[in-house]
Amino acid sequence: MGIGALAMQTAWAVNDLPGGPAVHQLDLHAPVTRIAIEQRSLHYMMLYICVAIFVLVFGVMFYSIFKHRKSKGHKASDFHESTTVEIIWTIIPFIIVIGMALPATKVVVAQKDTTNADLTIKVTGQQWKWGYDYIKGDGEGIHFVSTLDATQRALSDAGTPEGDNYLLKVDKPMVVPVDRKVRLITTANDVIHSFMVPAFGIKQDAIPGFVRDTWFRAEKVGDYYGQCVELCGKEHAYMPIHVKVLSAEDYAKWVAERQKEMQALADDPSKVWMQADLISRGQKVYDANCAACHQANGKGGGAIKALDGSPKVLSDDKAVQIHVLLNGQNNIMPSWKQLSDTEIASVITFTKNHWSNKTGQTVQPAEVLAARK
Repeated sequence: MGIGALAMQTAWAVNDLPGGPAVHQLDLHAPVTRIAIEQRSLHYMMLYICVAIFVLVFGVMFYSIFKHRKSKGHKASDFHESTTVEIIWTIIPFIIVIGMALPATKVVVAQKDTTNADLTIKVTGQQWKWGYDYIKGDGEGIHFVSTLDATQRALSDAGTPEGDNYLLKVDKPMVVPVDRKVRLITTANDVIHSFMVPAFGIKQDAIPGFVRDTWFRAEKVGDYYGQCVELCGKEHAYMPIHVKVLSAEDYAKWVAERQKEMQALADDPSKVWMQADLISRGQKVYDANCAACHQANGKGGGAIKALDGSPKVLSDDKAVQIHVLLNGQNNIMPSWKQLSDTEIASVITFTKNHWSNKTGQTVQPAEVLAARK
């Protein structure tokens, strides 16, 4: 038993993660934005004031109890309606509250000032991923979905956590330039999520049907981590946030690379594909977006229905499965409209011709495009 416990402790040993959580962390995250610095200063100020009030009030109370105790012959005084006392204990707390409220209000107002942003990114929460759309500034038009890295999920499923960034590693991090004001517009496709990066001092709910916003200006290049902090379903723990802050030059290079990749993936929906090519591409789309819930073997689990042997997958009416991917179903399966027509067609073709599913059916991108209209 002792050897097993020691082995487990060794396996779970981790180090501080720069930009993320630290081992035995007691304080707030190291701030890298002016807002986060102000929040930490405000936190300390409030703490010091509350401690001083605690010491003063309880100090006077315990001193009075000890110094004027009955065993020393003291008798309690009988007085009331002291105007002086009433004024003192009204004015002093009022001054203290005003002294705390003014700097707090200044920070709160600054947190909400999203004007004059250099870059605007729409952040969409969905079970259980984050979608990023660069809608203004350098990189406008870039969009992608960020998902927990497949190796991290495999480690979790095996019960063998490993690495300082366990359950924080994603396949595609959000990338922003250093020392630029970044406005984040948050919303959600299904349930309420919440976007939080402690090092930036930001936390904003992502609510279906609503648009909220926040902002940050990272003052230091590096990798910074957060998580969804609103309980959003059974995969809540697998919805990390990774923000990579680059220099202006490196960010420009990243934008150019992403735009080239998007152009390469911008398939012509009228193109007719061979089934083998669709299946090959569909497997990549499935592994990146579907395997986390439906599993690599297509068996699903719990509320997640199996794709292997699914009546909807085996149906002769291809529109059935196309409709599910475009619109979701049962508040469990999210909509995948953000995928291209070719990606949706390929992943449907893959599921219809994989595992025990041998339908021989092929879905072309044009069929998906027609279903969107």
